[in-house]
Amino acid sequence: MKSFFKSYKSSIILLGSIVLGGIIGFLMGPKSIMFEPLGNLFLNLMFMMIVPLVFFSVTSAITNMSGMKRFGKIIINIVIVFTCTALIAAAVGVIGAYIFNPTKGVDVEAIKSVIGKAGEAPKVEKVTALQQLVNTFTVSDFINLFSRKNMLQLIVFSVLFGISTVLAGEKGKPVAKFLTSGSSVMIKMVNIIMYYAPIGLGCYFASVVGQLGSQILQGYLRVFVLYIILSVIYYLGFFTIYAFLSGGNIGIKTFWKNAIAPSVTALATCSSAACIPVNLETTKRMGVPEDIAETVVPLGANTHKDGSVFGGVMKVVFLFGIFGKDMHSFSAILGIIGVSFLVGAVMGAIPGGGMIGEMLIISVYGFSPEVLPIIAVISTIIDAPATLLNSTGNTVCAMMVSRLVEGKSWIANKLDSESDVTA
Repeated sequence: MKSFFKSYKSSIILLGSIVLGGIIGFLMGPKSIMFEPLGNLFLNLMFMMIVPLVFFSVTSAITNMSGMKRFGKIIINIVIVFTCTALIAAAVGVIGAYIFNPTKGVDVEAIKSVIGKAGEAPKVEKVTALQQLVNTFTVSDFINLFSRKNMLQLIVFSVLFGISTVLAGEKGKPVAKFLTSGSSVMIKMVNIIMYYAPIGLGCYFASVVGQLGSQILQGYLRVFVLYIILSVIYYLGFFTIYAFLSGGNIGIKTFWKNAIAPSVTALATCSSAACIPVNLETTKRMGVPEDIAETVVPLGANTHKDGSVFGGVMKVVFLFGIFGKDMHSFSAILGIIGVSFLVGAVMGAIPGGGMIGEMLIISVYGFSPEVLPIIAVISTIIDAPATLLNSTGNTVCAMMVSRLVEGKSWIANKLDSESDVTA
């Protein structure tokens, strides 16, 4: 029992604080917003270090690789894993939506009432597809890279910087050493900030639960229930399958032994970006090589979101049900899967993100911009479980990428090396 508590001490304390925060939020209701500043303090501490952490992690991972050939192999396998898991999530979401129709018995007037309280939808500037592609991967000024809202652009810059450092050869070695040292320092900062995590996450979760309770109304309740069911199935079932594909029974044990911390952090913060530090630490504990972990996790926080794929399915099906569109033909099903897949790739890695994804749905199917608040409400009520699947999914994806890059014995080799060090 002592050894068990010692191994899981931090996770148990973190989980306990989240449960306590949830109970307090449920009992106090909207009044629990008084705890929000303490929760925001933790989030802001994490967000303060996201930009340098991602920069140093990605660049040092590239400069420490044995060669560009390995980097290319890692990227190719990341694309394969991310694409396959996202398509599987889309298919599972569609099947779930057809079995348990989320729009059955929906009170449209009640939904309009909720929309009215929410206020007008934010204005989104219309841009062409090519311009959106430019905006997705680049920024107009270097200083804009220092915003966590431009995470994907920062990753692109970091990848180019890391490659350039390697190509510089001997002249680039001093920079490579600096990047490696910077990465180590940022990880130490994460460890320091995580001492405050139980208080910060508990307070943040109390505030979220207190305010969210009143928003789950009538028709949205079915969406929420369906989403929770799909999340449980995907989290327990498919993550286990992915872990097994990564390393057999050892892979399953390794994943679930380390899954608590990233899962709890995801549920509490509703932010893939805030989970990056925890996920980096967790994947390395799982035995994932550093260069793979430090490439998969930051990249996955922006481009791999199985939970957002589920959300995309819910939003499309919900709008189809309300406006009487056909969603049973083969072409309609393929369309829902395709659009949901794209939504999972463009969702922002910040709390409440997803406006671009929602506008994508409206644009593809020709809905009026006035329906934006309808699916914005859905984003709110599924935010926590969606982040759980989005963020924690990146850790098991890192394991699968390790399996493809390192071979089927990657976990066994890692355990052997650890036992040699212990001996």
